[in-house]
Amino acid sequence: MIPEYKMKQLNDYQKMEEELKEIDSLDYTPSILLHSCCAPCSSHVISVLSPHFDITILYYNPNIEPYEEYIKRKEEEIRFIGEYPAANRLDIMDCDYDNDTFHDRVRGLEEAKEGGSRCFICYELRLDMTAKTAKEHGYDYFGTTLSVSPYKNSAKLNEIGLKLSEEYDIQYLISDFKKKNGYKHSIELSKEYNLYRQDYCGCVFSMKSPAI
Repeated sequence: MIPEYKMKQLNDYQKMEEELKEIDSLDYTPSILLHSCCAPCSSHVISVLSPHFDITILYYNPNIEPYEEYIKRKEEEIRFIGEYPAANRLDIMDCDYDNDTFHDRVRGLEEAKEGGSRCFICYELRLDMTAKTAKEHGYDYFGTTLSVSPYKNSAKLNEIGLKLSEEYDIQYLISDFKKKNGYKHSIELSKEYNLYRQDYCGCVFSMKSPAI
């Protein structure tokens, strides 16, 4: 018997595939504002979504520190976007470094277990910015690359995304990009494009318990 959480992940992936089929039946190419945490994670996701969307990567990651690490990851994202032969439009929207906001939001959860309540707040912080920005700029969809990582809770990401979809009245792309060897493919693309792969998620707390 398939465990309930694995069935949920499978259903989320199937929902995404069904959505992409519907998108392909449209007489235009819809746009998506896609939050990305780093170039390696975005690599596989872009390869999956590029045939279906005009993609703008939103680089909003106030959790990443130190600042030098933030810049290094952002520059790799920009380089990858410039080199990848996307089927449709692919560009990036940069955001200001906003580390103080992250620390304000997770205050009191400094000792929380990695992958738990502190991370869920971080998910929502980044997805909220993505949904709000997508609505303001007239995108058809918003989404995130985070679910490609085996360390990220895709069910929680989708729960947050759907809530924000209702709040901002904009379509959220349900996903679990780690399915069908998505994470493995991201590693292969990282090697192909010689991408910098970090060894911790991003915040100072994750340095103690690396989970990317």
